[in-house]
Order: sequence, then C-alpha cells, then structure tokens
Amino acid sequence: MAEQRPTHIRWRILSIVTLIMVATALGRLNLGIAGKYIQDEFSFTNQTMGWILGAFSFGYALFQIPCGWAGDRFGPRTTLTFALLWWSTFTVLMTFVASFVHRSWWYLAWAFAIVRFFTGAGEAASYPNANKIVASWTAKEERGIGSSLLLGGVGAGGIFAPILLSRAIERWGWRFSFLLCGLLAVTIALIWFLYSTNRPEEHRAVNSAELNLLGSTWGDNGHHSFQLKGTPWGKIFSSKSVWGLILSYFCHGYTPYIFFTWFFIYLTRVRGLTVTRGGWWGSAPFIAMTVMAPLGGWLSDKAVARFGRRHGRRSTVWIGMTASALMLLAGGRALGDTSAILLLALAAGFSSFAAPSWWASCIDMSPNYSGSLSGLMNTCANIAGGIAPILTAHLVTTFGWTTALDVAALVSFTGGVIWLAVDASDNIETDAESRFREAGAI
Repeated sequence: MAEQRPTHIRWRILSIVTLIMVATALGRLNLGIAGKYIQDEFSFTNQTMGWILGAFSFGYALFQIPCGWAGDRFGPRTTLTFALLWWSTFTVLMTFVASFVHRSWWYLAWAFAIVRFFTGAGEAASYPNANKIVASWTAKEERGIGSSLLLGGVGAGGIFAPILLSRAIERWGWRFSFLLCGLLAVTIALIWFLYSTNRPEEHRAVNSAELNLLGSTWGDNGHHSFQLKGTPWGKIFSSKSVWGLILSYFCHGYTPYIFFTWFFIYLTRVRGLTVTRGGWWGSAPFIAMTVMAPLGGWLSDKAVARFGRRHGRRSTVWIGMTASALMLLAGGRALGDTSAILLLALAAGFSSFAAPSWWASCIDMSPNYSGSLSGLMNTCANIAGGIAPILTAHLVTTFGWTTALDVAALVSFTGGVIWLAVDASDNIETDAESRFREAGAI
C-alpha cells in the first residue's frame, strides 16, 4: 500500500489567518489615511489628532490579555469570529460620528477617539489568536515562518491601504473608507467561521499524515477537547525571559505605529506629496514589511536549527532592530524625498524582519498557553503604540521630525539590547504538563 501523503489544510488555514491580518491592517491604517481629511474638515490640531490616532492603540492594548486568554480557553475560531464582527461594527460607526455629535470640536474629538478605542478593543484578538493558530497548525521547526505570515499579512494590508483607501477617499469621501473596511472584515469573518477549526484534530479534511507532520494526535472519537486548565500566570510572571520578552516588545511596538498613523500625513504635509503620490509612496514601508517579515521568520528558524532557540531567536532580533534604528537615523536626515522614504521604508522592513522571533518565542516558551502569553506581550507593544502617535505629535511640534525619528531609533535599538535577558528555550510549562496536554488528555 502506498504511503499516505499529507493533506495541505494547514496552509489553507494559515492563508485565511493571513487574510484576517490584512483586514486588521486596513482597519488600523484607514484613520491614518483619512486623518488628513478629518483634520481639515473639523480643524483638529496635531495634538488632538494624535490622541484620536492613539485611542485605537489603548483599546488594542487593554484587551490583548483578555482576548488571548479567550483564545486559550474557548479556541481561536470563535474568538476571532466574534472579534472581527465587533471591530467591523465600530469601523462602520466612524462614518456616523459627525452626524450624531453636533456640539463643539472637543466633544467630536472625544467621540472619534471613543469609537477608535472600541475598534482597537475588537482588533486586540487578532495577533494572540492568530499566533495560537500558528502554534497548533505548524510544526516546531516552522514556528518562525508561521508567525511571519501574520506580519506579512499586516504588511500586505499596508501595501493596499494607502493606494486603495486614498483613491476611494478622493472619489467618495473619507467616510466610505471606513464602510469598505468594515464590510471586508464581515466577509472574512464568515469565511473563517465556516472553514476553520481550533486544532488540526478537529478538521474533517485533515488526514493522519498531516497530523503526524504537525506532531498532533487524535483525541477520543477523533475529537479534541480544546479547553485547558487555568493559565499559569504565576509561572509566566516569575520568568526572567518573559519579562525580557514583553519589555523588549514594548520597545518594538513604538516605531510601527508611526507608520500606521502619521506616515501618510508626513508624506503629504511635510514632504509635499499629492494625495495620489502619497498613497503610492505610503505603501513603501509595508512592501518592505511584507518582504522582510517572512525572510526574518525563515532565518529565525534556520538560526534556531543551527545555534539553538536561545541564540537563534536572539540573533535575528539583533540584526533587525539594529538595522531598523540605523535606517531611522539616516531617513530622518535625508534631504531628498525618495531617499528619505526608502530609508524609512527599510526601517519598517527590518523591524518586521525581527518581529517573528518574538511571536515564535511565545510558542517556544508556552506552546499550550501561547494565546495568553502573546496577548500579554502584545499588550506592552500596544501601550507603546498608543504613546507613539501622541509623543510623535509633541516632538514634531516642538523639535521637528528629525528628533521624532531619532527617538524612535533609540527605542528600537533598546528593544534589541533587552533581548540579552531573553532565552526562548525557557519553557515555562513543565515537561509533564506539556506532554499531557499535547496528548489531548486535558
């Protein structure tokens, strides 16, 4: 009898997860593109706009841990579906804020900020639960490349967002961009709910050869009980490597939000690009992210195979974060528009090059509770993400863009240095517990 060939359901699942990340990127970036028009229409100052842009990140950060815990407790299939429907609803509500609030600009600014806060709360489920899917649907040797697909999806969304949304805004107005993003999220939520499962064991189309490849096992009657015992928060918070991981990712989270929020405005207001040219050039950082995230994930896995998890993950982070800091320093001082944009795009790309090692390390250190650990880590990153647009507005107004980018470079470099405290081979679950849960006994 011929040996059974593995099915490829894992790649279809990861492809849908990547589409979810594309949608979340559009939902996150649309205000950065529409912000110029909102700022002009309602005469918001840079500082006011900075708070509106930052509100998303505070909601995103606050709900990371609850959403990651929900993924561990109830499974990422249901959690992601609910989250997509939640944030798509608040994205569409952005089109009606000005119609409902007729008082002063102060009340209107708060209304915009509150809606964006709850949009961010819904999107908070995306990364922790997507990484939970990677933990279940990839082999140990592919965690870096699996995690990089999530970042590649964000990068791809960033490529399309400035081009697609700027054209839509020019033709139909800024409100249409939020309606478009909301409807796209609902469509993807339906696809995800109908096709996905929490684990390979639960999917009817997965054969035993693919399960063996993934290191998965069948539970009773071909089903797997997804629910686990309580998250071991004591072990998580007592680990030096966890503290290094989350503090370093705090630093990593600062710079991307400058690209998510202020970059399009920077291109049109500071560099003087037209809206159309700004849309095209605004995609440059996200092209770099899309290309370099999978490269970083692949290299991280190769480095782990060569040097072990501790030094393999660490080396990839050091390369990415040091190069990103240097590009930010150079880009902030470049005189030509093209050279400045390309250098800043490379800064974003190298940051994404480093990022898969963080997400893969969450799985390395806690495979069964990777949703909770990912949520904790991403909480810290998005606290920095909430600070970034507000502090950037203050630095730009007071000192100029060069200083703002210098600060981002310093924060990025610091994130790499903190990895001296991180050991990705430090599994915070006991070996016995891991084997027991992975066998489907809990």
